[in-house]
Amino acid sequence: MHSRFTTLAATLAVASVFLAACSGGESEEAAAEPTVAEVPEFEAGTTMAELAEQGTITVGTKFDQPGFGLENLEGDVEGFDVEIAKIIAAELGISPEKIKFVQTPSAIREEVIEGGEVDMVVATYTINDKRRERISFAGPYYEAGQQIMVAADNDEITGPDSLKENPDLTVCSVTGSTPAEQIKPYLADPGQLTLFDEYSQCADSLSNGQVDAVTTDNVILLGFVSESDGDFKLVGEQFTEEPYGVGIAKGDVAFCEFINETLAANEEAYAEAWESTAGQVEGAETPELPEPQPCS
Repeated sequence: MHSRFTTLAATLAVASVFLAACSGGESEEAAAEPTVAEVPEFEAGTTMAELAEQGTITVGTKFDQPGFGLENLEGDVEGFDVEIAKIIAAELGISPEKIKFVQTPSAIREEVIEGGEVDMVVATYTINDKRRERISFAGPYYEAGQQIMVAADNDEITGPDSLKENPDLTVCSVTGSTPAEQIKPYLADPGQLTLFDEYSQCADSLSNGQVDAVTTDNVILLGFVSESDGDFKLVGEQFTEEPYGVGIAKGDVAFCEFINETLAANEEAYAEAWESTAGQVEGAETPELPEPQPCS
């Protein structure tokens, strides 16, 4: 059995954060719990066989990202990433209450996978070659794009190019994240970039005027905009492509293929998962499951 990873304290506990963003002011119904396989059979020695036998799974996710992974007032984590993990676990014969979700900020995602502290990471985890040097990815299960969020009364920033044009402007992102790296070519000075462990800290800094902008994937920013009571807005177009994958131990091809096959076989559950979580934000369209990348 994998060791348990001690979570960091959650910095944002907001229940039902998308209710105000729903059509007509009413929330969508929660996604139906996936059907749990009764007696799944897997080849001996595989990760799937190990997890099915122990009857539990430990999943790393975010606790501060509206729509994808957010801890509510009861201490439960909600969001699209959480629902994706439930779909995968169900095919292993593991029910939702047997899933242990642990907080996994961007900077430690590879570390907890390599250390066996989690069985997989589903945490708005962009697939890229640098990360593949340390871990493997299943998926992608979603494709996002990076954008900029500013205060609603800010007309100075119209996109990432505004940061290079004015070296006095500051932007916030998260340590170890792809957006933190992708914004650097748009800066006139490295000192313009402020980094925190969690995006909720960036949102707080934008609220109190410590930074002028926040950058990450647009669907995450839409969540913060929706719960800001009109204080935040998005500007410009998306300027990157961010395929989200499921992080697993390096070289576990069988587990990767299992995850890809599971998601492909559960497209209805996938759509329901989106529509009950991230899809409740105005402007967030139900995606199609992307074609998986080769497992390696």
